[in-house]
Amino acid sequence: MGKSFLPDWFTIFLYLILVLFGWINIYSASLNDAATGFFDMNQIYGKQALWIGLSLVLIVIMLSLEAKFYYRFSSIIYLVSLLSLLGLFIFGKTISGATSWYSFGSFSLQPSEFAKAATALALAKYLSDIQINIKSFKNQLSAFLIIALPALIIIPQPDPGSALVYLAFFFPLYREGLSGLYLILGFSLLFIFVFTLAVGSLWVSVGIVGIALLILFFNRKKKRKHISRYVFLGGLAILFSLSVNYIFENVFEQRHRDRFNLVLGKEVDSKGIGYNTDQSEIAIGSGGLWGKGWTKGTQTKGGFVPEQHTDYIFSTVGEEWGFVGSATLTLLFVILIIRLIVLAERQKNQFSRIYGYSVAGILFIHFAINVAMVIGIFPTVGIPLPFFSYGGSSLWGFTVLLFIFIRLDAARQEI
Repeated sequence: MGKSFLPDWFTIFLYLILVLFGWINIYSASLNDAATGFFDMNQIYGKQALWIGLSLVLIVIMLSLEAKFYYRFSSIIYLVSLLSLLGLFIFGKTISGATSWYSFGSFSLQPSEFAKAATALALAKYLSDIQINIKSFKNQLSAFLIIALPALIIIPQPDPGSALVYLAFFFPLYREGLSGLYLILGFSLLFIFVFTLAVGSLWVSVGIVGIALLILFFNRKKKRKHISRYVFLGGLAILFSLSVNYIFENVFEQRHRDRFNLVLGKEVDSKGIGYNTDQSEIAIGSGGLWGKGWTKGTQTKGGFVPEQHTDYIFSTVGEEWGFVGSATLTLLFVILIIRLIVLAERQKNQFSRIYGYSVAGILFIHFAINVAMVIGIFPTVGIPLPFFSYGGSSLWGFTVLLFIFIRLDAARQEI
């Protein structure tokens, strides 16, 4: 591994704390009368303990490989990842309505969890190869294609939650010089989409026209070509708003439409599709400041929150550890993400820096959307909480993602 090999132990410590705290909450969320011990393989928490143990083996492998391996074979890793996603349409197993898994007897593997690391490697290699030429439209198009390909394969599984995570790659692109106009455009389209669903395309179009008139008024002394540009963009925004209802009704599935309508307050369904979120909010709210205590949550013990050990594990934290526990968990994630950005900035090569920003972006998107989903301000889209939610694929995917960067950072003196 080289004389200069020295991993960032603080990041590893944060990882271990999150994994341990996650297992403690999975234990509480899945504990039942049939349990015989902490490592009962017939129980969910016992299986998660096995995944954690195997993750330690993965860590050894990730850290044992030469750092240059990840650069040299990033394109091959990316290609294998795309093929594994395409193979799901032939050999995949359908679980919870999504054909996102390969089944090997009692063991299932979700390739989309590993595709994020593969895409991060491919994007880092491409951007480091072209160096600072990201401002070229041709290079931007190629970078967008690297990001979009796995997302476009994942969407029809259907797994829109996993595809949504690929927005995280705009963070490293922005760091490497991509114009902020793309971010403004992306947030504007999202804003128009949500508001069109909430109030209708007519009122959104009126608002766009009003904003355009204000811009024209304050820029009336500018050249005509600038004015025509504002008019053109305003027209495109109105056309997009008019197309939102068609997209919503024909692209989204009914379960996704229902979840959006619940968040927007257009439907109230506390016993149907909104049951998970409603019970999750009750669990978190009942925790108060200090929580009810480990394994003592009434909502958790009563099984009122379906799939609480997976995507809704944060509700267990809120109920049993209270606001203090929830705030502590949030702080741990914030510290980890900031630490990754600090490590990324100290890299001596562009490949490692871009990959580090990709890791930070992916963890941020996962954490932000998962928590927003659990507390009811974002539709349920099936995004796990990193290192916390139950599942071997999820834990292994995030472990690989993180420890590749830890290996790259440890070798920054070598590269």
